[in-house]
Amino acid sequence: MAGPKGSKYYDIFLKQQLQLVTKEDDIVINEEGFTLLTEIKKEQSIVAASRNMGISYRKAWGLLREIEYVLGFQLVGKHRGGKAGGKTDLTQEGIELTEAYSNLKRDLDLDVHDTVKTFFNRLNKLSDRK
Repeated sequence: MAGPKGSKYYDIFLKQQLQLVTKEDDIVINEEGFTLLTEIKKEQSIVAASRNMGISYRKAWGLLREIEYVLGFQLVGKHRGGKAGGKTDLTQEGIELTEAYSNLKRDLDLDVHDTVKTFFNRLNKLSDRK
């Protein structure tokens, strides 16, 4: 939050999103893609992951295929099932990508926190002058 409770800027927040892009600025993978991978890891199912995210199964598969194509490696592996049913899990590369992303996001959040606090303090001082 940008200011103390009751202040003009109390309901203003900074929202930061990470995405990998090509040099042409085309999105390779964004928050939605990373969330999909995280849900697949948790649920071991693209159907369940897409349901949890409120997107269609078709959209989930489309996202995965686009990301895999640009990155050049598989992110998920499918296992057909018998009585127990099949499952989808992340490949080793998919696991490493999601872990690297989580670490990057955590580190950036820590680094940005103080800078954002300073920004909002300055914003509140501007507001106090009026």
